[in-house]
Amino acid sequence: MTLALSHGAETIYISSDPSTRVLVGTIDGIAELQWNDGAWVIARRTLEGQHIHAILFEEESSTWFAGINKGGVYRSKDDAATWESCNEGLPSNDLYSLASAKVNGKVRLFAGTEPVHLSFSDNLGDYWTEMPSMQDVPNMDKWRFPAPPHIAHLKHINFAPDNKNTIYVSVEQGGLYVSHDAGESFDEIPGPIDDVHRVVISPIHPERMYTTGGGGLSMSEDAGRAWTNIFGYGSDQGGYPDQLVFKPSDPDYMLVSAGKKSPGSWAAESNAFSRISRSRDAGRTWEVLTGGLPDYMTHSIEAMALEEAGGKTQIFAASTGGEVLWSSDGGENWQTIASGLAPVSKGWHYRGMTVQIVPTN
Repeated sequence: MTLALSHGAETIYISSDPSTRVLVGTIDGIAELQWNDGAWVIARRTLEGQHIHAILFEEESSTWFAGINKGGVYRSKDDAATWESCNEGLPSNDLYSLASAKVNGKVRLFAGTEPVHLSFSDNLGDYWTEMPSMQDVPNMDKWRFPAPPHIAHLKHINFAPDNKNTIYVSVEQGGLYVSHDAGESFDEIPGPIDDVHRVVISPIHPERMYTTGGGGLSMSEDAGRAWTNIFGYGSDQGGYPDQLVFKPSDPDYMLVSAGKKSPGSWAAESNAFSRISRSRDAGRTWEVLTGGLPDYMTHSIEAMALEEAGGKTQIFAASTGGEVLWSSDGGENWQTIASGLAPVSKGWHYRGMTVQIVPTN
């Protein structure tokens, strides 16, 4: 099996054997890592010159899809060797998120963009149709991203574990929204913050939901009716969590990545002060992971993938510094398996840590 390591698509995998191939979405295309003679090597690069936000594999058709910042959607029918644009019908080509689900027995692809539009395709990207209901949700007029040009984006798409007609979309910044009728209508889920990066749902306890974002990590145990903030600014884990994954066989076993502060501070301090932390009790308590990791990492962790396979759990994490970190034992120990790649980054996040700060007298 091949894993995708990107910001805005699938992050949790189940396989029969540990995967030996990973597609990493960078700001300069896709870097393909392969396990070869006991080490990970960079085997190939594709879509060079394109800023990759999301990489998605549609298993039934064996088709790969890539969501491009200001480039729309590309697909590959030859196992990610060559790619073609498939943007017809998209209302915007600034792609942030991709997802797929079986709807009424048929594969449906979903794409989220900036400005906020949610589109779907029932023919593997040959044509896209916008869901107008996403343009008619409560408080849409209040959506606003802090950085210029202050336009919100649809950052993440997820589904209820037991019903793919229930769609959750995270708007940065604008909140969390849910459709219970396959996208015919959407309602707002009142949450603790408007800066929702993603919603993660326990497959064992579907009413247990988590959001990450600028206000920290929050949890609901009643499907979003009430929320508890688990940690935020000033915590050991960090104040700006984004990536959140769990073990499919034990969803209480979770990992999160977080910067100490929000991205506005990263350029000023030339440092995200990011950490990776782990919970064994459904997110109620957390421990900072240090096995092979520095106490604080300069760069932001912008993509994470967890794979459970054959009794083993391996985790990949990619940063704005162009590094890929790997743990083959569920997060106990880490090593850098790729460096010198182009940054892995949502939008402009990478700039703060790659622009040299020249001191003034």
